[in-house]
Amino acid sequence: MRSAFFIFASFLFITTNSAAQNIPGAVTFHIYSPHTSFPDTGRAKGHLYDSVLYTVNEHYRDSTVLIIAPKNLDAKKKLDMIFWFHGWRNNVDTAAAFYELTKQFIASKRSAVLVLAETARNAPDSYGGKLENPGDFKALVADVLQGLKAQKLIPQNCASGHILLGGHSGAYRVMARIIKNGGMAIDETMLFDALYAETDIFMDWIKADAGHRFINLYTDHGGTEDETKAMEKMVDEAGINNFKVEETALVPAQLNAHPIIFIHSLKQHNDIVNQDNFRLMLENEPFLRKL
Repeated sequence: MRSAFFIFASFLFITTNSAAQNIPGAVTFHIYSPHTSFPDTGRAKGHLYDSVLYTVNEHYRDSTVLIIAPKNLDAKKKLDMIFWFHGWRNNVDTAAAFYELTKQFIASKRSAVLVLAETARNAPDSYGGKLENPGDFKALVADVLQGLKAQKLIPQNCASGHILLGGHSGAYRVMARIIKNGGMAIDETMLFDALYAETDIFMDWIKADAGHRFINLYTDHGGTEDETKAMEKMVDEAGINNFKVEETALVPAQLNAHPIIFIHSLKQHNDIVNQDNFRLMLENEPFLRKL
C-alpha cells in the first residue's frame, strides 16, 4: 500500500509498505521524478518488439525512483550513491526483490544510498529515454538528494559524493549514456552480464581517469561473452592494467586491488546478481565508507 504525504515542486514523495522491501535496517521510499527515463518522445508510440506492442500507458509512463538507505546512514556534507538499473521485463520493485538488492546493500554496511530509477517498465527494451540526454542524470541526482532531505535522512546542505553505477543485462545502454552525457562524475561501473554493446563509451571512460573502476561479471549464457572478450582485447592492447579471474577462484581482496576486472561466472544469466555478489563488490571497493 502506498500513501502520499509530501509534494515538492514537480515530484511526489510516497511511502512504501511493500513486504519485498521490508528488510531490517533499511529505510525505503519512492519519489516520482521528471528526470527519469520516461515518459519520453522516443517511445511516444510505445515499442514494438518481437511482434508485440508495448504500450506507453503500461510501460513508458512510470517515473518512479526507489530509494533505499540504511537506518544509521551517516552523511553530513557529502552522500555517496549507488544507482542500479534493471534489465528487460523488470521494474524497480521486482528487481530489488528478486535480486535481493536491498538485502545485499544493507548487509554491506556502507554509508551510502541505493537508488533504482525506473526505465522501461516490464518491457524488453534497453532504451534509456531521457536519461540518455545531456544533464538529465544530474537533475535526477538533485531530485534524489531533495527526497532524502525531505525524509530528514540527510542535512539540507548535503551534496552528492561518489557515484557508482550498477546494472544487470539490458541496463548497459542507459549506464553508458549516463557516463557519456549525464553531467556527473562516475567513479565505478559494475556490469552484471550486461556488456552487450556501448563498449567504446566504457573504454573512453576507463582511459579518461586511472581512478575509474570497472567490474564486468559475465556468464556463458547471457550473450555477453563475445563482447567481453573483445573488450578484454581492447584493454590489453591499450596497455591498461586489468585482472581476469574465474568467479570460483575470486578472492574478495582482489576486487579492491584491481580497478579493471573481468570475472567469468558459471552461473546462469539471472542468477549472477544473487549469492551476495552485489554485496561482495560494495564491501571491497575504495569509494564507500563503512558504517
